[in-house]
Amino acid sequence: MFYWDNAATTFPKPYAVRKAMAQALMQYGANPGRGGHAMAYATSEAVFRCRETAAELFGADSPENVIFTLNCTMAMNMVVKGILANGGNAVISDVEHNAVVRPLHALSMQKQVTYTAARVCFEDPAETVRQFEKAITAETRLIICSHASNVFGGIQPIRQIGAIAREHRIPFVVDAAQSAGVLPIDMARDNIDFLCIAGHKGLYGPMGTGMLITSGRYPLPSFIEGGTGSRSMDPRQPDDLPDHLESGTPNTAGICGLYAGMQFVKTVGIQHIHERELVHIGAVYRALQSMQGIQLYTPYPTETHFVPVLSYNVQGVPSEKTAALLNEAGVAVRAGLHCAPLAHLKMGTQDGGTVRLAPCVFTTDEETQRVIKILRQTAQKALQS
Repeated sequence: MFYWDNAATTFPKPYAVRKAMAQALMQYGANPGRGGHAMAYATSEAVFRCRETAAELFGADSPENVIFTLNCTMAMNMVVKGILANGGNAVISDVEHNAVVRPLHALSMQKQVTYTAARVCFEDPAETVRQFEKAITAETRLIICSHASNVFGGIQPIRQIGAIAREHRIPFVVDAAQSAGVLPIDMARDNIDFLCIAGHKGLYGPMGTGMLITSGRYPLPSFIEGGTGSRSMDPRQPDDLPDHLESGTPNTAGICGLYAGMQFVKTVGIQHIHERELVHIGAVYRALQSMQGIQLYTPYPTETHFVPVLSYNVQGVPSEKTAALLNEAGVAVRAGLHCAPLAHLKMGTQDGGTVRLAPCVFTTDEETQRVIKILRQTAQKALQS
């Protein structure tokens, strides 16, 4: 099986990640921050190492500003429901994932919350920035932008959008689910107030891991309350980070795996990962472009404007049917709407979705050529059926 569904979650995970998780289960069996014995201290140190690494990798002010979550969706919910607790308007992009749209919609049904989708232009970052600024009103309390589209791969100019948000004194949230580990991110440089991250994609950690990293400029209400191992006699949730936003026993094995994944990314190099994966997706793009009956939706994926994610369709063939044929031939992809209906509405693919391809750091040139051959054979078969 050739696994090209890496935009959903990367596979395989590096050996170091698997080893770190196994070691955690054998060596870090205590509850971090909840005991005075040696194993509890060792477990606490392992968890803190992951916070330190994330703070360094993403330019956070402090390791304590790194909050562990189940996934990027949970991190986004914490910000959206915290900042907009008293109502207001949010400006988002028109390619946002349902991790953004659904919490906003839920709030709009209960509170005085509205949201406006700014039009993005994958090849004209300046126009994207203008559209975001144009969408801001006196009621705007939050600006949210996906760093890279999970469907079409287009990169958004987060630094410039963040500067506009800072100028208007509006919190700026970046959904880095598709970019963390693939594109360089620095919270201070990029004017980011809240960074929402998936641990299991470009950071090569296990599923069930994510992070919310805050600048500390805008306090959030606690999302869940409970045991933190600190100030236990006080019934109020502690105000200090990370305890204010974390409660209960953490996913120590997952956090250790995430730490190893981030170390792997640092060793290989984010720039190298982006460049190599674009070589593979570029080869696939050129091959698809040369085939009869293929619909592509974006220009050629350049390093400046795209992450290695590509959507296509065989004309007149449902995306799910194409994906099923590919699965039979040994290629794993994802078809449909990819939990991002706004992006499909933008591109006119909302009725049937698209077939999405995404390589990973372990993809080889030989594998890519074999996948291209299967894509060609599958397209011909789909058109004839």
